[in-house]
Amino acid sequence: MIIKRYIDLEIIKPMILISLILVVIFTSFSSAAYLADATHGLLSGATVIKLTLLKTMIGLEALLPTALYLAIVVGLGRLYSDSEMTALTATGFSELQLVKTILPLTVVVAVIVALLTLYIRPWAYQASYRIQARSLAQLDINKLEAGRFYPLGQTHSVLFAAGISRKNGRLEQVFFQDKQEHSTRIIRAREAYLTSAAATAVPVMIFVDGFAYTLDDNDQALTLSFKILKLSISNFSSGAPGFKRKAVPLERLRESTNSGDLAEYQWRLSMPLITIILGLLAIPLSRSQPRQGRYAKLFAALLMYTLYYNLASLGRTWVDQGKVAAIPGIWWVHLIPLTILFLMLAQPYLKHRWGVRKRSAIPEP
Repeated sequence: MIIKRYIDLEIIKPMILISLILVVIFTSFSSAAYLADATHGLLSGATVIKLTLLKTMIGLEALLPTALYLAIVVGLGRLYSDSEMTALTATGFSELQLVKTILPLTVVVAVIVALLTLYIRPWAYQASYRIQARSLAQLDINKLEAGRFYPLGQTHSVLFAAGISRKNGRLEQVFFQDKQEHSTRIIRAREAYLTSAAATAVPVMIFVDGFAYTLDDNDQALTLSFKILKLSISNFSSGAPGFKRKAVPLERLRESTNSGDLAEYQWRLSMPLITIILGLLAIPLSRSQPRQGRYAKLFAALLMYTLYYNLASLGRTWVDQGKVAAIPGIWWVHLIPLTILFLMLAQPYLKHRWGVRKRSAIPEP
């Protein structure tokens, strides 16, 4: 128990530090895009703070496994570099016992990741979409700049105006694009402005004198000329289906037959498994010679981490695009690092047995 607590502390302390560093970096990058929107009048300061916090909560599902993985590599690397692991091995403390010691901590982190990815993630996305929808409804045209393309929140909608009339708050020579699940809508108008429907008070974008084009997946085009075209903000502030899918509860994803929903469902279930596999992979990857340095194997560990996550993302994309069926789905991806883990853990024992056989094969003089 003393050894277990000692090893756990050697991992928990750097894990807390690495988690804080990753959260600060992630929050800084996340807030940068929102601050740019706030500068142009698309978001308020309070909205930026809320969206940044929600984005950070979503990012924790990937940040925590990363912090655990790096903490194990760094923590055990110090034990190896200071010859403490050599001393433990001399007392009969094998690498298998080291796995048994670290596994409970890994499982605890995996449970936290499961709660984040299965429940917190969809809730945070729903809250984020609602906040951005309200921000779009309060869009201040007078703060926009002419000649710029403005993505409207986390949607596939883009707004452009060649000029802006500050007197009456109207956009001039407007281009608007809204990508739906199976079609893309493009509107070109002489001017546009925001108003509210009398009955519901829902903000409405009014397009004046222009053309509307609708392109579907089969390259079929529909062209409509109009004098007045009214488009409710809610029609294009809810996000494209790919984005809304992230906010769908797990139960609805499980019942869906859509390939995109299946990819999202399997990805959420994979995150706790990825956490455990990364935690166990870090154990053999942290091996180093005494006085070699605690960061000696950090590059190899980062390379393995990058390959694993990229492979998992590739498997998710294939399922989303329908290239891979529900079975094997994304699950085949995890077999590769599990095989590498097994070979790396078995390496010392295979090497030892090979040495014993080699010595026994030498004839005695």
